[in-house]
Amino acid sequence: MLRILLADDHAVVRQGVKQILAEAFAQATFGEAQNAHELLELIAKARWDIVVLDLTMPGGNGLEALKQIKHDHSQLPVLILSMYPEDQYAVRTIRAGAAGYLNKESAPEELVQAIRKVLQGGEYISASVADELVLHARHEDDQPLHKHLSDREYQVLCLIAAGKEVKEISTELALSAKTISTYRTRLLEKMNMKTNAELTHYAIQNDLV
Repeated sequence: MLRILLADDHAVVRQGVKQILAEAFAQATFGEAQNAHELLELIAKARWDIVVLDLTMPGGNGLEALKQIKHDHSQLPVLILSMYPEDQYAVRTIRAGAAGYLNKESAPEELVQAIRKVLQGGEYISASVADELVLHARHEDDQPLHKHLSDREYQVLCLIAAGKEVKEISTELALSAKTISTYRTRLLEKMNMKTNAELTHYAIQNDLV
């Protein structure tokens, strides 16, 4: 029996993914988590063959949840299914241990193909993700400023650019407001900027929001 754990804060998305996979994998059973806490709790309590993980969830974001999963259960494959374009998070998640990265706009057939490949012990890298990985490897020194930020700094940048206040960001990332302010200070220094307006302008120019 195949055990698939779906982690997404939107019930309609979980239901849609479950329907697609149930048709392709007749013997599959499913678990569902709507936040990072539920996800990690379910993984600790039961055996799963694969996790399909969204990057945006309450109670801690998916990227940090991925790192925790790979730390505690290194053999458990995790496929990222996100609304973010590949050029924003694919490289970061692959480097953190994800077995593949898919955009939510991908065709259902591609999701099934990705699941099959990961379950066979492989990694699912789409053509666009492969291109991004090659570009990153070849031109690491010439990457845009945001490519040199840590994962947390990058997340804070995107949330600031989306118009969120420190308190909102701290809630979304499950960190204190003081910690968020520290990350903001660091990314301003790294990017040689002084205001949120400059960060927002940069993010819009680079299609990060």
